[in-house]
Amino acid sequence: MPSQFFGLNIAASGLRAANAAMNTTANNISNTNTDGYSRQKVEQEAADALRVFTTYGCAGAGVDTVAIERIRDEFYDRRYRDNEKLYGEYSQKNYYQSLVEQYLDDNGETGFSTLFSRMQANLQSVMTAAGTTTTKATYVASMTAITDYFNTMSINLQNLQNDINLEIRSTCDAINSIAEEVASLNEQINIVEMTGTTANDLRDTRDLLIDHLSEYISVSVRETDVIDENDPERDTGATRYEIWVAGGQCLVDTYSYNKLVCVARDEDESINQNDITGLYNIKVARSNYEEGSGKFISNFDLDNANIGGKLYGLLQMRDGNNQKFFNGTSGAWNPLTHTMTVSVSNDYLKDMAQCTLPAQGVIQIGARSYEYTGWTYDGDSNYTFTLDDTDDETGRAVDFSRLQSRTYDTVNIGKSIDYQGVPYYQAQMNEWIRNFAREVNNITTTGYTSTGEDGCYMLTGDRTVSSNTSPAQYTFEELTTTNYGYYYLTADNFAVYSAMEHNSNILATKSDITEGDDEFGNMKKLGNMFNSKEIFRGATSGEFLDKILADASLNTSNADTMEKTYSALRNTIGNQRLSTSGVDEDEEAANLVKFQNAYTLSSKVVQTLTEMYDQLILNTGV
Repeated sequence: MPSQFFGLNIAASGLRAANAAMNTTANNISNTNTDGYSRQKVEQEAADALRVFTTYGCAGAGVDTVAIERIRDEFYDRRYRDNEKLYGEYSQKNYYQSLVEQYLDDNGETGFSTLFSRMQANLQSVMTAAGTTTTKATYVASMTAITDYFNTMSINLQNLQNDINLEIRSTCDAINSIAEEVASLNEQINIVEMTGTTANDLRDTRDLLIDHLSEYISVSVRETDVIDENDPERDTGATRYEIWVAGGQCLVDTYSYNKLVCVARDEDESINQNDITGLYNIKVARSNYEEGSGKFISNFDLDNANIGGKLYGLLQMRDGNNQKFFNGTSGAWNPLTHTMTVSVSNDYLKDMAQCTLPAQGVIQIGARSYEYTGWTYDGDSNYTFTLDDTDDETGRAVDFSRLQSRTYDTVNIGKSIDYQGVPYYQAQMNEWIRNFAREVNNITTTGYTSTGEDGCYMLTGDRTVSSNTSPAQYTFEELTTTNYGYYYLTADNFAVYSAMEHNSNILATKSDITEGDDEFGNMKKLGNMFNSKEIFRGATSGEFLDKILADASLNTSNADTMEKTYSALRNTIGNQRLSTSGVDEDEEAANLVKFQNAYTLSSKVVQTLTEMYDQLILNTGV
């Protein structure tokens, strides 16, 4: 038979349960607008019944408050984070592609189409008075305006690449900061939960950090229980919490975490001809990494399609080459000259107008990387690279023994990036410049000046570094003989021949030396070339902007559409998450009344039992 005070214990358990539920409801209401907060619920179950030796067998013992649990659906968490990585990627692409589009846009004053039309109009003026210095000077000045346009575009794109590069570093810093916070939270959560309680608020904070992390980089998490090997059945309360990013790179493993470290490339480590110096490679290092120590766990694969998030969008904008990169097959190795012959098959590698190779850099032959100090092209399908025989870091001789016994290894410089980023636009400008300069120079060098002198080339490039023995600009012989193309010309150094800028009378206006000074046959050839010669992607010279602006506009439009799509999905999935884990004010108001009534009823039971005990103890006589 149970104690006479058994009912009082039952009522007390009801009071405790109702009080816990009321407090939890109050906490939910207080955090209605708290970002990342998950609605909490008191888990209750009937207390173990008391066995009594009576006809009814067992007596109910009240209620047990088992736990206060978060209401959260991991399925929606995964969907939200998968969407965040795509939203982060396309938000970056949209922002930077729109800047490229703005740079290319013709405002009617300084845009390419305006300048090119002005140059053509000035060419017509030369035809009407080919022997007049003023008309020729005006025409040369209009051609200089075009070269200045490309110089400015090159500076804009290089500045843009630098901005993207800096944002890559800040993104890696943000990822590292989140990793450090999560590792610290993991320890705090385990300390709390090993006592038998659930660290709801700490778990909310951790999940919110993972939400933020998923916008920077693709994320997957895994949480497993820690087993006591001596007593596998015992619930330790501790868990192992892992974060994997970029499709397989461990970022956090419970209390330890790794860092993404940005290491600037040296000047001789460029991948593309127009890359700025100091673009970052990313390395993976321990949390105790010290800058400059060089102690890394591994390289972070920059062309990994699983990177996701803002980091992936930034890398594609910075390095995107539309899958045009140097690749071939190794051939003969000359141990005396330290030269390696590489055969190529892609058509764009056989056209120097499309060449993006830096003068020196890093070449991967098979599984190993070597530095090269120069290269030549035979005009057919073979490149010859001169490899550096000294390791810059150690000062020791490079071991080339592997190259002596191997041929037909895969050779790469850079990686295939399937996106039209800054390097793509730089390469497109260079291709137009080289083809345009070649056609113009072919005409001006075969004509004659108005005074009957041999014509000279008109378009060239400024040297990056000039010496006493080298002119400030590339000579016509250098442009036409070295590596069989106008490789030296880029948007960065594109210029009009300086002698012609100072003296426009050396412009070859005549095609027939026997005619008078007003003969303009050569100018007519130039005009016909401008209007009919297809020099760039099946288009004439003046249609350059149409082609490249179409690329930028399409890329911007696609990125904008995708950003809006994933932004809408972000809201939709976020609302679905809130329907499960968010605080509903109406529901909590109803719970408030429900638990108040439960508390009142339990109090009434206590009051009733008190009256019974008074009657039993004070008013019952024997």
